[in-house]
Amino acid sequence: MFACAKSDIGMKRKENQDNFRLGSLTGDAVYTVVCDGMGGASSGSVASSVATEEIAKRITQGFREDASSLTMKNLLVTAVSAANTIVYNKSITEPEKQGMGTTCVVAVVADDTAYIVSVGDSRAYLVSDEITQITSDHTYVEMLYRQGKINKDEINTHDMRHYITKAVGVEKEVEVDFFEVPLEKGQSLLLCTDGLTNFCDNEMILKTVNSMPPQQALEQLIDCANSKGGKDNITVSIISNK
Repeated sequence: MFACAKSDIGMKRKENQDNFRLGSLTGDAVYTVVCDGMGGASSGSVASSVATEEIAKRITQGFREDASSLTMKNLLVTAVSAANTIVYNKSITEPEKQGMGTTCVVAVVADDTAYIVSVGDSRAYLVSDEITQITSDHTYVEMLYRQGKINKDEINTHDMRHYITKAVGVEKEVEVDFFEVPLEKGQSLLLCTDGLTNFCDNEMILKTVNSMPPQQALEQLIDCANSKGGKDNITVSIISNK
């Protein structure tokens, strides 16, 4: 199992409000955390930093090689919930940070299985001969699409396409999505913020991940987003089972 990650400020922003963590666990297991902060001044970077640190700490302390699927789900959901409490409490006790929050997508890969949790619109993809989005965006336009009120093409052009319906730290409690998928030999798991997916389509991501080593793929994907304007921070993490 090989894992790598990188974050880039992009071409337009003055601050990188994305944060990530990547690490090894016992056995051949690895984990990665990707967060995209939001909030005025430096509050977004505070939210994403606090969340990544808390989640990474809880994963490294709580992971066990013989953990069941239910145990893994509880570990990851509890980790994100704990991060939510810390960010939320900081936002209500420090007036200048009021309303801050962060998206979050987290993965632990152990025994050829990926355990994933997400909140917001940062994504996880399974990359093999094709690319499949595992997570669901918690956005207003995604809600409209699922309700049949807009079509697929309108998602990327709707006036409220950037409106997030759920984030870590915005409310006292947060509902976390959980996914469990096989990560077979020859496949890769890619986690990223919307600084990548808003500018690089699925075909580009698929071709890049499958045509070069993971570390080189990271660089290429970030270059792709920047070449198309780089209007947001860009963070990409790849776990490759090759």
